[in-house]
Amino acid sequence: MRVTMLSGGVGGAKLARGFAAMPGHELTVIANVGDDDRIYGLAVSPDIDTIIYTMAGREGPQGWGLAEDPFFAMNALDTLPIDASFRIGDGDLATNLFRTDRLLAGWSLTWVTTALASSFGIAATILPVTDDPLRTEVRVPGEGWISFQEYFVRRRHTDEVGDVRFRGSGFCRPAAGVIEALAGADVIVVGPSNPVLSIWPILAVPGVADTIDAHDRVIGVSPLISGTALKGPADRVLVSMGHSADTAGVISSYSGLLTDLVVDDSDAPAMSSKRPRIHTAATRMDDLAASTKLAARVLEIAGE
Repeated sequence: MRVTMLSGGVGGAKLARGFAAMPGHELTVIANVGDDDRIYGLAVSPDIDTIIYTMAGREGPQGWGLAEDPFFAMNALDTLPIDASFRIGDGDLATNLFRTDRLLAGWSLTWVTTALASSFGIAATILPVTDDPLRTEVRVPGEGWISFQEYFVRRRHTDEVGDVRFRGSGFCRPAAGVIEALAGADVIVVGPSNPVLSIWPILAVPGVADTIDAHDRVIGVSPLISGTALKGPADRVLVSMGHSADTAGVISSYSGLLTDLVVDDSDAPAMSSKRPRIHTAATRMDDLAASTKLAARVLEIAGE
């Protein structure tokens, strides 16, 4: 089965790891790049790196960065007159140095991502949704627009989100292979990522949402369990953007794109729906076994 998955953040990366652990399937992961930024002069792609590190079993304890990564460079920066609140471990720093160097040398972000995935031993295809600049910005009421990293890292996503926009979405193009992977998939899976901040930037790239809308099997996995996000502000952001923090809110945030939605077993009585059809599973992915079990459940639904 050809599986194409949309992913951003920790939840999506964990589900991608589950699919990758199952033999006999062709997996393509399309990654959010709205979080990308320039930090300390480096080109950082946090969601791409989270996907790579997690699929390689090398993710840090918080779900981002590398496991057991020292912070000698950051500790040195702490002694200098610079805002060092964006923490990059030394091994993670090497990833970002490589990306920055290769982009300056004329490589596309797709080429860089392919090289990094290969270096971590990942057989699945990981594609940035676009090679062009695409940046998520958040409007804070009474203050104005700020960058995603300002909102998420420096302010620890405590601000109310009045609105979001995706700067560059009117001019960017899907990266090579993205539309083909979506159109040629047996099933498209929307990972349990923050709908607004992780999946909407992917859908904002011209041609992506239309291709997904034309597909006959699009299975989403809810990022909420009993109305709460296990990690990050997905529940609060859904509410601030006019959606409820529950199954109905997740459905409405995708504006009819989903044919099926998988929710946690604890949310089973929440509601019923003809489209998307509601399915249940254990969606908490605390380890590889749980990720693989959820991936298997999604494939079971796809085969029904």
